[in-house]
Amino acid sequence: MKILSGLLLFVSVFFMTGFAPDTPTPYKIGDKATDFKLKSVDGKMYSLSDFKNAKGFIIVFTCNHCPFAKKYEDRINDLAKKYKPQGYVLLAINPSDPSLEPDDSFESMKLRAKEKGFVFPYLVDEGQKIYPQYGATKTPHAFLLDKNLVVKYIGAIDDNVDSASEVKEKYLENAIAALESGKTPSPETTKAIGCSIKAKK
Repeated sequence: MKILSGLLLFVSVFFMTGFAPDTPTPYKIGDKATDFKLKSVDGKMYSLSDFKNAKGFIIVFTCNHCPFAKKYEDRINDLAKKYKPQGYVLLAINPSDPSLEPDDSFESMKLRAKEKGFVFPYLVDEGQKIYPQYGATKTPHAFLLDKNLVVKYIGAIDDNVDSASEVKEKYLENAIAALESGKTPSPETTKAIGCSIKAKK
């Protein structure tokens, strides 16, 4: 009887932890991303489906407070400017909980976007529901999707956090070039360097 009770306990714990509905499996290369609907600093709601003619999507999880994210703001803006005419849509998503990091509040996001002249939608992940789906762990953390929302690249934007002028490997741009050529990005994944996402336990 004790053996049976122990077995039942093991099975129940396994199912509770292994198949919990609120812990989505992070995207891997080749997975198809689920669409979302998030509010931007311009007051509008944005979804991937809004961009019917997009050739691909550059999704960057970033925020206001993180020093790593700040070092990439201009580079992210430049990416949006460069690739929009080529049909790629860049969407930046702030995944941080503002109750844990006040600098990441929606009002602060609006101010930051205005100060920096962001040319892309700066979205807020209210309720922190989207970043776990992607498996984002840092700010910044980049994801490249093709026009069918299939994940093609995950990781860092480039290989030099501190200096844009000293970048040797433009991982994200190289991945876009591969996508344009019908090739597989190499590498497909890199390690994102940045601040941990501020999330409620």
